[in-house]
Amino acid sequence: MTETVQELGAADIQKVLELLPHRYPFLMIDKIIEIDRDESCIGIKNVTVNEPQFTGHFPNMPVFPGVLLIEGMAQTAGAICCRHIMSDTVQTKQVFFMTIDKCKFRKPVVPGDQVRFHMKKLNQRKTMWWFRGEARVDGALVAEAEIGAMLVTA
Repeated sequence: MTETVQELGAADIQKVLELLPHRYPFLMIDKIIEIDRDESCIGIKNVTVNEPQFTGHFPNMPVFPGVLLIEGMAQTAGAICCRHIMSDTVQTKQVFFMTIDKCKFRKPVVPGDQVRFHMKKLNQRKTMWWFRGEARVDGALVAEAEIGAMLVTA
């Protein structure tokens, strides 16, 4: 019996910038690893103390906002959707966040942490996609959610 070896893809920051319209300070992922077509991937965010949200959230005890963890999940999923449909004739114009369900925050994320957004596709219908996401720091679950997105193509 022969084993099928599956090659997993990756997207460095340059490729992420090609795939998504987001820019600093709202780009929430630094790279994407282990891309399995549009089925699953892991996005990486390195949390640093000099990010603008920490001036107000919270000055004496910086905590990465939970809503930005969810945005990181959405950006990770959106990037692999865009990567999957990209061709010479089809280009993504925008990715719109549609739904968020079953969202839970488990532990705070602080400067110095590396967040890994583990995204797995649940369903797809035409230009609409649904994913289950888990945000992890050092293997520990810090947040989870099911998200939906819609791609607008040209």
